[in-house]
Amino acid sequence: MTERKPVLYVIACGGRPAGELPALVEHAQGEGWTVCVVTTPSGTKFLDAQRLSTLTGYPVRSEYKRPEDPDVLPAPDALAVVPATFNTINKWAQGISDTLALGLLNEALGLGLPIIAVPWPNVALARHPAFPASIKLLRASGVTVILDFDNLPEPNSGAPGAASFPWEDLRKELHTVRSSLSD
Repeated sequence: MTERKPVLYVIACGGRPAGELPALVEHAQGEGWTVCVVTTPSGTKFLDAQRLSTLTGYPVRSEYKRPEDPDVLPAPDALAVVPATFNTINKWAQGISDTLALGLLNEALGLGLPIIAVPWPNVALARHPAFPASIKLLRASGVTVILDFDNLPEPNSGAPGAASFPWEDLRKELHTVRSSLSD
């Protein structure tokens, strides 16, 4: 009998780093995770859902299912929001569940599941007064937030702006969470 692998939901939002999720999925699988990908509706524009579905063995979900439909994804043991947009961070902090991704994040927060968020707004949006307040609230609620304001992209910086996304910090934190679930 094989031991059940913990399930990681990677929640993707509409940002360029979402296009790099296959490498993260492969890394997480190598660390012993079963990975499922859920995206915001805007996130679908930035990722390759077919490739991610092939890698994970699960469909990439972006919409709520009908209540009578069966779940196609196993329940999560942990979640990672990669990248977390300005919009998602602020809505999540306010408890808004107008997308499947936000509904899952709000439920996970209420259940006390480990959650890692990697916010990736541009520097102008990060200076909006709602953003630091939302980050503070999520951290106080137990969310691990990986955020270095000095490395956020400039507005309209495109692919070069995404180059400083903190993938290595995220991989380290995922390893820490994975290790804690094994204990």
